[in-house]
Amino acid sequence: MLIGVPTEIKAQEFRVGMTPAGVRELKTAGHQILVQSGAGAQIGLTDELYRAAGAVVVDTAEQVFNDADMIIKVKEPQPQECRLLKPQQILFTYLHLAADPDQAASLVDSGATCIAYETVTSAKGGLPLLAPMSLVAGRLSVQAGAHHMEIHQGGGGALLGGVPGVAPAKVLVLGGGVVGSSAIRVALGMGADVTVVDRSVERLGELDEQYRGQLRTVYSTAEAIERHANDADLIIGAVLIPGASAPKLISRDMLGQLKQGAVMVDVAIDQGGCFETSRPTTHAEPTYLVDGVLHYCVANMPGAVARTSTMALTNATLPYIQQLAAGDYRELLSSDPHFAAGLNVFDGRLTHPAVAEALDAPWTTPDAALSQPMHLKSA
Repeated sequence: MLIGVPTEIKAQEFRVGMTPAGVRELKTAGHQILVQSGAGAQIGLTDELYRAAGAVVVDTAEQVFNDADMIIKVKEPQPQECRLLKPQQILFTYLHLAADPDQAASLVDSGATCIAYETVTSAKGGLPLLAPMSLVAGRLSVQAGAHHMEIHQGGGGALLGGVPGVAPAKVLVLGGGVVGSSAIRVALGMGADVTVVDRSVERLGELDEQYRGQLRTVYSTAEAIERHANDADLIIGAVLIPGASAPKLISRDMLGQLKQGAVMVDVAIDQGGCFETSRPTTHAEPTYLVDGVLHYCVANMPGAVARTSTMALTNATLPYIQQLAAGDYRELLSSDPHFAAGLNVFDGRLTHPAVAEALDAPWTTPDAALSQPMHLKSA
């Protein structure tokens, strides 16, 4: 198979979908790899390293998209990239379609087979290709939140861990999953007073046992969220429903009750955000104020630590790329329900129920779509 790796073009995005180590593994297995020049340059993965691993380095994204059977990326394709996709070409990347109807329509029109990292599941019920970036984003959320709590950044001027004689800042984590757990670890490590709310009593029990009294655990209700949010200096939004739009847990009306200068970090912004007043921001302009509350809603948070994020992501994705490249990908998706859960668009159809529900659009089950003759043919 001919596998293509274009340079990411989303604003301030310096991750890359494959490392030279991944190229070498795939090349050894008999595959060809095209890498766009400069794809990994910002994180020290030079064109020379890719060539030494066996890749062919080309100048333009058009060359990559035109020749490759499978495109490997990190972030969702931008409009100009969507226009380059072809019927029966595989796109394997993060998509987050529930919050992006325009992208969804473009991918449906392309006829490409679009598999989303964030909805691939595991036998244990996890999200193995989302987890690495969730770990990074969770840790970064506290780091970014602590920075923006500084008064010259627009925050209220509290030090996360406090000092002797001065109480630490209060952190509220909405969700005890991978992102939330990662945020809790860093916030407690920095000395903050941390509360987590979650709807799983079992998960709250696990966190309570892990932190042995250091962490406050609260069952999630609207009343509990409102009460603890009103007292928080930093709120981390870490709620995920795979493939679907994130629930709005902090409403616009609630902002007037929060501390002036409180900081809210919305890690769920890729899925529409879990604060009603959230809108995507960039690393160049990461924050904005609403009713005296500072919002941090960077849509590609792990891109701030692009080298670490690339290594963590590609460690997870490489085995899946190897499976897709090894044989008939339709047979693979038909036989592996966990891999098939990642299929969001196939042959001009939406194939993920949560995405379709969020977009109020018709959909076809992966099994049904994969079993039918393809009607969108490559040129």
